[in-house]
Amino acid sequence: MGRHVIVTGASKGIGAAIAQAFIDLGDDVVSLSRSDTALDGLAQSYQVDVADATAVNDAIARSITSLGPVSVAVMNAGITHDGLAMRMTDAQWQRVLDVNLNGAFFTSRAVLPSMIRQRNGSLIFVSSVAPFLGLPGQVNYAASKAGMIGLARSLATEVASRSVTVNVVAPGFIDTDMTASLNSTDLIARVPLGRVGMPEEVAATVTFLASDSARYITGATIPVDGGLARGL
Repeated sequence: MGRHVIVTGASKGIGAAIAQAFIDLGDDVVSLSRSDTALDGLAQSYQVDVADATAVNDAIARSITSLGPVSVAVMNAGITHDGLAMRMTDAQWQRVLDVNLNGAFFTSRAVLPSMIRQRNGSLIFVSSVAPFLGLPGQVNYAASKAGMIGLARSLATEVASRSVTVNVVAPGFIDTDMTASLNSTDLIARVPLGRVGMPEEVAATVTFLASDSARYITGATIPVDGGLARGL
């Protein structure tokens, strides 16, 4: 029996690649996603809106009852609703903050008691290089992803004495549905490595941070961006 791993937003893109990487390692992977689409090989899958704290708590409680304490939680669920700030509606602003930032907090809060009791665990937040680049039309997205970094750094200090590590992965321009509508030519021109990243490359960094080899890394933000943010 492998580790109990929670991945939010695991139905496609980066989340699916992360979930698959842990499945390939032999872990018991549980997906929390708004979609009813589930990868083969998952131990469990819950159709949950991570912006709903009660639904998140219930799903994770059921998962712990079935699989035991959570060893790894990856807060990956995220959405965009782009628009210039002066034209952005309250709903556009709030929904992105609710899913990206509140959802990350609700999930991490729900899994932490089981990690603290076993004095071991890894929390990994999938943020973005967006807060460091200042791209127009993404004030809501950038704010939510910057908030995740602050959340993770404070949590890292709170739970370090219980041997729980907390880290952030900040993807750049990755080949997913979310980036399909962006002007890829202009963005690739800004990437020193000169290409789009793949979801599996983000997943490899996440699985490393969850491994025994990374137990002395906490409070870190690691870009996976081909040099786009120049190390942040």
